[in-house]
Amino acid sequence: MRRSLRLRRWQKDALDRFEGHPATDFLAVATPGAGKTTFALTAALRDLARHPHRRVVVVAPTQHLKHQWSAAAADFGLHLEPLWGSGDAFPRDMHGVVVTYQQVAGDPRPLRGPSDDAFVILDEVHHAGEERAWGDGVARAFELAARRLSLSGTPFRSDQNPIPFVTYDLDEAVAHYTYGYGEALRDGGVVRPVFFPAINGHMEWTTPDGAAMSATFDDHLDRTLSSQRLRTALAPTGEWLPSVLDQAHEQLVRLRETHPDAGGLVIAMDVDHARAIGRLLHQRHRVEAVVATSDDPLASERIGEFADGTDPWIVAVRMVSEGVDVPRLRVGVYATNTVTELFFRQAVGRLVRWSGPQRRQKAFMFVPDDVRLRTFAAQLAEQRAHSLKRREEDGEQLPVELDALPPDGDDQLSLFQAISATVLEPGDPTSVFDDAHPEDLIVDLQGEMLHLEIELAPPPPLAGGPAGAAGVGTLTVSRTQRKRELRKANSDRVRMLTHLTGLSPEVVNSRLNADARIGSIGEATLRDLEQRLALADRWIDRV
Repeated sequence: MRRSLRLRRWQKDALDRFEGHPATDFLAVATPGAGKTTFALTAALRDLARHPHRRVVVVAPTQHLKHQWSAAAADFGLHLEPLWGSGDAFPRDMHGVVVTYQQVAGDPRPLRGPSDDAFVILDEVHHAGEERAWGDGVARAFELAARRLSLSGTPFRSDQNPIPFVTYDLDEAVAHYTYGYGEALRDGGVVRPVFFPAINGHMEWTTPDGAAMSATFDDHLDRTLSSQRLRTALAPTGEWLPSVLDQAHEQLVRLRETHPDAGGLVIAMDVDHARAIGRLLHQRHRVEAVVATSDDPLASERIGEFADGTDPWIVAVRMVSEGVDVPRLRVGVYATNTVTELFFRQAVGRLVRWSGPQRRQKAFMFVPDDVRLRTFAAQLAEQRAHSLKRREEDGEQLPVELDALPPDGDDQLSLFQAISATVLEPGDPTSVFDDAHPEDLIVDLQGEMLHLEIELAPPPPLAGGPAGAAGVGTLTVSRTQRKRELRKANSDRVRMLTHLTGLSPEVVNSRLNADARIGSIGEATLRDLEQRLALADRWIDRV
């Protein structure tokens, strides 16, 4: 079977580097929005063409990303089960599974056998260093894998917990291939230029020991007091945060004049903070923001619906900060007290993915003018300015003025003086990092793309295909989606039989599993689920 894949130049270069790499482990660092998923799945597909017996295992940071990886893999003809649990038999009718780092750490043993000689993708691999147990679990589960492809959206350090299968040089992870934000901007059509309105202010608060404090973001404070100042600014009961939300919403409204489904993201401190921000957006702008928090079992569905919809705002804590693909996001508000460079870059990465036919795709991340965030933003802004200037000098762009604020005031920012969280006194305007407004910036809509023709053997044969079907390719939906639908249908039949027969759900399930000759729904193949559903329907007809 011949399969044509359209790759960006960096993806092709990284693929060549990966396939020519003799060792088991390979680390690719590519800026958010560049297409790491496409690169990794292409590598997996080509590996399976040469080794049809291998399984594919993807490890992702969150539950939502498990489903995102599974959906992306289905587009490549790979069927990866995102609902597999450590207590389930490894699925016989899938090419592999998608799990989280937390899941691996909880019990790595069930992955030992299936992952031996497997192709393993470790997405945002720096998460394996967050807790010692996570790194230990990854090391044990995938020790005997044939290939381990590690991905990250930004360079990272070792800190306290070195990450398995990553090589370090003076605590810095050594990548075998790197594609940065500046390079992606120069290529055009890959990522958007991001601008950073930095909002200053005046805060008053009381420390835990009762001392009264007052400071602006320009005042030098130690780490503890800086964190207290930032939390004061982000308090939804004050005036600093509502005022920043007003500016961000006005910016989003302007963008939606030419990009009607453009969206905004607020990254909050915690669940209560996220809900309070959602109420502020409703009270001040009559906007029903989507709120996605980790304690909500429907959070992944809400994020997916937002990504496919036209709602203006989504508020989240960490669930949309990394890896989640919502290309229509154009405006962000950094309203969290997490001030690490890695998290900041990953958050900004939610805004950078190029999408749609618009030729001008500026994105804006509104940030507190905290010195730490100011430094991170300035580093990214320097890459942006350098990349755009280089495109201009190379004759690829119309001339743009990189040192002037726009005459229409799009990037003009106000200095707010928030006192305690209750009083606001206007101050003087302040300069900003985004000292460029390239309205005349014209970029290649597609970027530099290549057609890569790859020879693939047919996908590995999978057990338990759909009844009467010739194979995977005959399904109009992914195997994962079809199995999810069949599991729901089976659950509906059990409820109906419980009502009709008076038997308990446990008895009904046990009898249907026995008739279908399966141990549990979790280990059932697609054909098993179809057979079990037919048995349930016949039972209902007899009642």
